Amino acid sequence: MSLLAIDIGSSACKAVLFTVSGEILAQHTSEYAPEFPRPCFAEMDPEKFWHAICASCQAVVRDAADVDPVQALCLSSHGETFVALDVNGRPLAPAILNQDSRATAEAACCEAAIGRKRLFQITGLVTHPMYSIPKIIWLRQHRPDIFASTARFVTLIGYILQRTGLPPYTDYSMASRFLAFDIRNRCWSDEILAAAGLSKDLLPVPVPAGTIAGKLESGVASDLGLRPGTLVVIGGHDQPCGALGVGVIGGGRVSDSIGTYECILAGSDTPSLTDAALAASLNSYCHVVPDKFVTIAYFPSGIMLKWLHDLLYSNGSGGISTETIAENIEADHYAFLEAHVPESPTGLCITPHLIGTCNPEFNPHARGVIAGLNPGTTSSVLYKGILEGLACELSLVTDALAEGAGDFKDIYVTGGGSRSALGLQLRAALTGRRLHVMRSSEAVCLGTAILAGVAVAEYRDVREAVEQVVHEITVIAPNPAIAASYADQVNRYRVLRAAMVAHSDFATHKEDC
Repeated sequence: MSLLAIDIGSSACKAVLFTVSGEILAQHTSEYAPEFPRPCFAEMDPEKFWHAICASCQAVVRDAADVDPVQALCLSSHGETFVALDVNGRPLAPAILNQDSRATAEAACCEAAIGRKRLFQITGLVTHPMYSIPKIIWLRQHRPDIFASTARFVTLIGYILQRTGLPPYTDYSMASRFLAFDIRNRCWSDEILAAAGLSKDLLPVPVPAGTIAGKLESGVASDLGLRPGTLVVIGGHDQPCGALGVGVIGGGRVSDSIGTYECILAGSDTPSLTDAALAASLNSYCHVVPDKFVTIAYFPSGIMLKWLHDLLYSNGSGGISTETIAENIEADHYAFLEAHVPESPTGLCITPHLIGTCNPEFNPHARGVIAGLNPGTTSSVLYKGILEGLACELSLVTDALAEGAGDFKDIYVTGGGSRSALGLQLRAALTGRRLHVMRSSEAVCLGTAILAGVAVAEYRDVREAVEQVVHEITVIAPNPAIAASYADQVNRYRVLRAAMVAHSDFATHKEDC
């Protein structure tokens, strides 16, 4: 039997079919695009998610038609995005996406009503307009027609479950991304909901990750290309699922998922709710592993490399027309740039904050800076300068995570950015930590498949599953000579970053609550 993992991203849905030994049988990605109807708004018809899932599932089942049938499918998703459903389970409006920032004033009011520290102690989060609760309050104030007709606000996983005729549950890790979940008691917080004037009946029923939601009926199974009776398992938030996929099942192990954003995650037996964690705006919340927690910090990463790539190679930028670029040619461009970088430090200081900083300031007005350009700066020098900047930023973020959640010497790495040998070498040197590169680049889907396998008793528990399917391919030790050669550049990066944050337009206007 095989296990099907579906990860619902913010711009694409990915389906990956695994054997119980962790080998990939087939995979397919279906893309979609959000809509921005007004400034600060980000929405999407929830049916786009459903159609993308159907297309991806049908593709992987078709590509693996000669293997064992799918025993179970499991869903993971990005967090914060939600859908308002009426009493019949139909969407009342487009899904409001996590990148939507319309609820800035409502987020500020939540913090004022409860208190920054108290809110952190309950939820493990620092208030931000990306979370669901401030946007639900916004709907009540600005779209009372939608709010009054809503029977339940559900996650994307909940919407897909509802779409398949199953209860729209949420697991504890996804519930943690609402800004109203009591992470230690694993239930909705009466204190926060009372302050917000909301009923818990409006929110999805929280259950443990790995819960079997039910079986597919014939009509829905046909839409997905699966057999009737296929079990549907509830996964969780993509970051904890990815952490499970690299073996973070408790304390003492840290993962680094290098994608558009780079997320550093530490597993633990208890949430990290220290003053240091609050000062660094760390997120500490429920893991998809039973009775465990994760603490994360993150920053924009691949988005900076993507900017350089598009600047060099996209049509209209003096490079190659995108129409001539084959599906995998982008990786070849990065490989070419990496093959021509100088051996020594570039002397450039490049901050990656094209759309603002994350930990610790969460300054949405900060912007990327390139300092140190000269007539000899080539595209490959710029490429290496960006990798150096990302390594400098990672050193800051790992120090903040270590102070808030406990020190660590090893990081387990996955994601598209792990394909850059130079990027990994710089990260290891400038953080002073060993990097373990994982065999599977699909950690989120692998972790999601593990949850499915445990649910259907293919594995006794997550520990046994990790022992069977999670493997590393190499370890990169920090190079003291490289670290020494970058000492001055790291110091200059930190000074430049601090100046950029201090001088950016960070006027956070808070309306009267």
